[in-house]
Amino acid sequence: MSQGFDINVFVLQLVVILMGLSLHEFSHAYFADLAGDPTPRMMGRVTLNPLKHLDPIGTIMLIFTSLSGIGFGWGKPVMVDPRRMRNPRWDHFISVAAGPASNLLQAVVYAGVLRLTGAPGYLGVFLLFGVYINLGLAVFNLVPLGPLDGHWLAGAFLPEPARTHWYIFNRTYGSFALLALIFIPGSNGSLISQIVGPVVMNLASHLLGVNG
Repeated sequence: MSQGFDINVFVLQLVVILMGLSLHEFSHAYFADLAGDPTPRMMGRVTLNPLKHLDPIGTIMLIFTSLSGIGFGWGKPVMVDPRRMRNPRWDHFISVAAGPASNLLQAVVYAGVLRLTGAPGYLGVFLLFGVYINLGLAVFNLVPLGPLDGHWLAGAFLPEPARTHWYIFNRTYGSFALLALIFIPGSNGSLISQIVGPVVMNLASHLLGVNG
């Protein structure tokens, strides 16, 4: 990538971000709907239309963090009602896990195309963004703090009443803890970037065949 601001690169980032967020939130909605919960469909979320899934703050954060090479952010949460699912605990787990899984799958596809074609120029840049941004979305959303997907996934493995206490804690304090990780500086960037960044870089190196 050339030094300085490149509008073409910026547009490529936006395309990857819109696709990554839309498929992430669509996957939540689709699997909840598949499990029998009509809530996402009633709210118009079983769609690939990115305008239905964008959260302003999460999208802005994703754009800015993508400029540093690793994007993390979030979309508009998909409202679901596990009580209306056929197997509430584990159907809900699957619908939550489907979001990060969709980003991981996208990263694999982008990396596979890049390795097979060795795409040059802006196409290669687009594919690299697809790898790093989607890995950033997947890993960031697995951080076990509310309102991120990770706190729901972690809670699914806890017995009662610990699971209820865990969800109450995250509903009350999770977002504050997450904001602290985002805004408190570490030795090299924010604390969250020092958590997410190394994992993303390691996964990307394996997908792109850099290791070995």
